[in-house]
Amino acid sequence: ATVSEPAQKCCTENIQPFLTSILEELMGPVSSGFTEVRSLFDKEVNEIIQDFQKTNDMTRLKENVDQLMTLPFNSVKMQPCYLKVNLLQELLQDLKSRFKVYHIDFVIQRTQNFMQELMENAVYTFEQLFSPRRQADSAKVATTIEKVKLRVLK
Repeated sequence: ATVSEPAQKCCTENIQPFLTSILEELMGPVSSGFTEVRSLFDKEVNEIIQDFQKTNDMTRLKENVDQLMTLPFNSVKMQPCYLKVNLLQELLQDLKSRFKVYHIDFVIQRTQNFMQELMENAVYTFEQLFSPRRQADSAKVATTIEKVKLRVLK
């Protein structure tokens, strides 16, 4: 009871007025990181479509889809996504000094984990909606892949 009132006053005067601007500042790198994840998924699926249109090879298509499933764990391909979030390091340094925010690396790591999880969900959903084994008409495969990709991105 003796701590509650001073703590609320401190939060109301020293923290709450800054929350909106802090969130806006932090969301820039986070949003650009998630946008990069989306772009990477889109690019990888487009490459699968282009390869299939050139080869019309269902075995190779299955291999490409299987390879897509490893995308969330491919640190080289995911690196540009993760780098976008590393900008938080600089932004959080200011917060560290002003609000005693610690564990900056943890915030960045958790954000990158969420990005990897989002990619895992995207490729899993893609695989569930599009199974090369179920495709009978190879003429419609590229169109089907595109539709599935758009559905996942939605």
